[in-house]
Amino acid sequence: METTMTHEYPKGVTIDDVWAALRDLTQSQKETDRMMKENAEEWEKLRKERAEQQKEAAERQKEADRVKKENDEEWEKQRKERAERQKEADRKKKENAEEWEKQRKEAAERRKEIDQQMKETDRKIKEIGNRLGDFTNSFGNVIEHLVSPDLQEKFKKLGYDFQEASTRHKIIDKKNDIRFEIDVFLQNGDTAMLVEIKSDLSISDMNRHITRLEKMRKYADLRGDKRRFLGAIAGIVIGENERGYALSQGLFLVEPSGEDYEITPPPGKPREW
Repeated sequence: METTMTHEYPKGVTIDDVWAALRDLTQSQKETDRMMKENAEEWEKLRKERAEQQKEAAERQKEADRVKKENDEEWEKQRKERAERQKEADRKKKENAEEWEKQRKEAAERRKEIDQQMKETDRKIKEIGNRLGDFTNSFGNVIEHLVSPDLQEKFKKLGYDFQEASTRHKIIDKKNDIRFEIDVFLQNGDTAMLVEIKSDLSISDMNRHITRLEKMRKYADLRGDKRRFLGAIAGIVIGENERGYALSQGLFLVEPSGEDYEITPPPGKPREW
C-alpha cells in the first residue's frame, strides 16, 4: 500500500515564502563566504605585513647588534689605547723622575765642586793678597832702582844728561784745571823726561801717558817753560804689540833684560812735546 507524505507549512506560509527564504539563506551564505574570503585575504595581508615587520625588526635588531658590536670593539680599542697612553705616561713620568733625580744629584755635586773651588779661590785670593804686599814693595824697589844714578847713567849714554830725578812728581794747576802725577821725573836745564811705569803694560796705558805729556806741555807753556819734554814707558811685562806701539809713538822703552834692564830709543828722532 503506497503511502503519500504531505508537508504541512505553518499557517499562512506558502511555498513561495519557503523558496524566498531559501534564496535569502543562499544569498546570506554567499555573503558569508565572500566576507570570509575577504577576511582571509585581509588576514593573509596582515600576516604578510606582520611577517615583513618582523623581518624588518629582525634586520634592525641585527643592525643594532652590529653597531653595538662595533661600538664595543671601538670602546675596547680606545680603552686599550688609553691604557697604553697611561702606561707610556707612567713610563715617561718615571724616566723624568729618574732624570730629575740624576740632575739633582749632578747639581749637588756641582755645587759641592763650586763650593770647593770657591774655598780654593778664597785661599788663593788671600795668598795673592799676602803676596801683593810683597809685590808692592818689590815694585817700589823697581821705581827706586829706575831713579838710581844707574838710570841717569843709561840715559847719559844715549846723550841725555839728567841732573835731577824725582818720583811721584805731582803737577797741580787748579786755575787751569791741570792735575797729573809723574812716576819718575828726570830733568836738566833744557830737557825733561816723563817716565810712566806699569807692571803689565797696555796700549791704553801708553795713550794716557801721551795725554799726560800733552798736559805737561800746556802746563809749561803757561809758565814760559821752553824746555823740551820727552816720554818713556817702563814695564815689567811687555807684549810685542805693546813694544812696537811704544816705539812707533816716539817713546823710549825701558824693559827688563836678565837681572838688569835696558833702554830702547824709538827709531829716528824721539817725539818731543
